[in-house]
Amino acid sequence: MKEHKPINVRSIVAHTVLIILAFLCLFFFYILIINSTRSHAELQKGFSALPSTHFLENFMSVANDGTFPMLRGILNSLIVSSCCAAICTYFSALTAYGLYVYQFKLRNAAFTFIMMILVMPTQVTAMGFLRLITKMGMYDTLLPMIIPSIASPAVFYFMYSYLQSSLPLALVEAARIDGSGEFRTFNSIVLPIMKPAIAVQAIFVFVGSWNNYFIPALVLQSKNKMTVPILIATLRGADYMNFNMGKVYMMITVAIVPIIIIYLFLSKFIIAGVALGGVKE
Repeated sequence: MKEHKPINVRSIVAHTVLIILAFLCLFFFYILIINSTRSHAELQKGFSALPSTHFLENFMSVANDGTFPMLRGILNSLIVSSCCAAICTYFSALTAYGLYVYQFKLRNAAFTFIMMILVMPTQVTAMGFLRLITKMGMYDTLLPMIIPSIASPAVFYFMYSYLQSSLPLALVEAARIDGSGEFRTFNSIVLPIMKPAIAVQAIFVFVGSWNNYFIPALVLQSKNKMTVPILIATLRGADYMNFNMGKVYMMITVAIVPIIIIYLFLSKFIIAGVALGGVKE
């Protein structure tokens, strides 16, 4: 007779919880896609879990709207989000490397100062920031949304913590003995080790910049320079008689596609970089 294996209750509970969480995460995306296939009149009737036949109609309504530059808005968001992700992760990693590797008198003071900036809300400095960029001639441009991403205390702290757990100082000393310069050491040795941390933070920064509404609403005036959240807000705030909820859902559906692509592209670096980042001293 075959022996029956004991039921692993812990495994069953874990899989059940994971299935429920996966359902909750995907359910909202499913409803978003379903709503993008429905007309404004159908959406006013209430909830439906079945798709309708107005997907192409809603898409063409958004794409052909002369007062609504959808493709330009997506391009603006891609430029801003990509630049922010690249600049923020690189310079945050570089700052974390400097504070982790070098020993100097004001090291602890610099670290404390950066952590103090972390708790300062963006809204507090909004008026001063607006006056500054106006005087510098950067009002109604994409630069005010890109340049400040160089200094990100939250990303810096994540990078610093990752270096503490993954980068042995002996590796840096060995590179110096072999004649490697500081920037070459950072770019050729440290950055590959930090791939998992960089990939994770690049996703977060990209999504945060893509969904950012406050700063673009503060500094952008021209419609051809607006990002996706601003354009969606203009759709939502349109005249009630001309308001089309199907168009809004379609724009949101189109807007999340680049985020999904970026995540799928960077997620492989998270997995592949775990072994590379597991350097032991």
